Amino acid sequence: MNKLIIRIILFVCSQLAVAQTTISGVVTDKAGQPIMGANIYLEGTYDGASSDMEGRFSFETNKSGLQLLQVSYVSYEPISMSADVSQMQDLEVALTEDVNSLETVVISAGSFSAGDNSKISVLKPLDVVTTASALGDFVGALQTLPGTTTVAEDGRLFVRGGEAGETQIFIDGIRVFTPYTPTTNNAPTRGRYSPFLFDGITFSTGGYSAEFGQALSSVLLLNTIDEPVQEKTDISIMSVGLGLGNTQKWDKGSVSVNANYINLAPYLAIYPDRNDWDKPFETASGETVVRQQLGKGLLKFYAAFDHSDFALTQEDINFPEGVYFGLNNNNFYTNASYRTDLGNKWNLFAGVAIPTRGPRSTLISLKSMILKIPVT
Repeated sequence: MNKLIIRIILFVCSQLAVAQTTISGVVTDKAGQPIMGANIYLEGTYDGASSDMEGRFSFETNKSGLQLLQVSYVSYEPISMSADVSQMQDLEVALTEDVNSLETVVISAGSFSAGDNSKISVLKPLDVVTTASALGDFVGALQTLPGTTTVAEDGRLFVRGGEAGETQIFIDGIRVFTPYTPTTNNAPTRGRYSPFLFDGITFSTGGYSAEFGQALSSVLLLNTIDEPVQEKTDISIMSVGLGLGNTQKWDKGSVSVNANYINLAPYLAIYPDRNDWDKPFETASGETVVRQQLGKGLLKFYAAFDHSDFALTQEDINFPEGVYFGLNNNNFYTNASYRTDLGNKWNLFAGVAIPTRGPRSTLISLKSMILKIPVT
């Protein structure tokens, strides 16, 4: 009798051991870096595990057939995959960063870090052109975020009740004095620069470094891409214009160019407004970024040209025939910056910018060399 019981127990244990299936794999980000602490589990069960320092995970389950595997991590978009349990071995899961999530705020020894960790990486270039009502303008996309104020007849960036001039805009760490296209009364302005040349848009959420002390409400950082992933050509077609971009790489360097043309004549022909347009709004712009590695440092040269032309007669209560307004504006902006690591936690940054408004108006902005060392 005892031998029969032992045989039954061994048989049941062997069946349970056979029924166990191992689920394994690795979790990384889009750049291939391992993610530690990601949660991996089967939907509706207690079977799961967390990824280790190398992003690897492994756990056993007695489930069989088609199951739903969930993978999640803070500040990354969760992933769900449905497959047979027997096929869930050596999985490679790449998580995408959630661009609308806040970065971690570091509080230590009673002090608050108001540096880069207090900002939020708000939008990627593709998010700008796919944001409803933004019309491909990075400023219009930012106006959809909490903390900003939409002033429809202005179009500039207003943050937490402050004036538009209190929000400072920087390209590669150097201030831009005229980031918006010229316009007339009751016609919103647009940002001058294409989002596709920038490696995301960093928007302050309440604190920023002392180097941006002249900003009162907020800081908007537009940092051009340090090193493009591949050579590519971009083509964009709109109902009122088109755009073309190209990127080329070589040994320790690269160049990117981008051109756009917008003409509102087709739009005004279908949806006329209360203004009498003698010449519908027309703009042509071009940008380029040249990058070259010099030793441990990176030298970047950025240049942008913008041409705007329009003429209209606006209604005015004091003039029955209206008020005529015409504008033909050329704007050229260029900057050069150099950044390198000096070792022993020291960094060197230097840059200069030259914005030109019209044929005789030139303003030079020189940003002195800055040595940065973290305080611990």
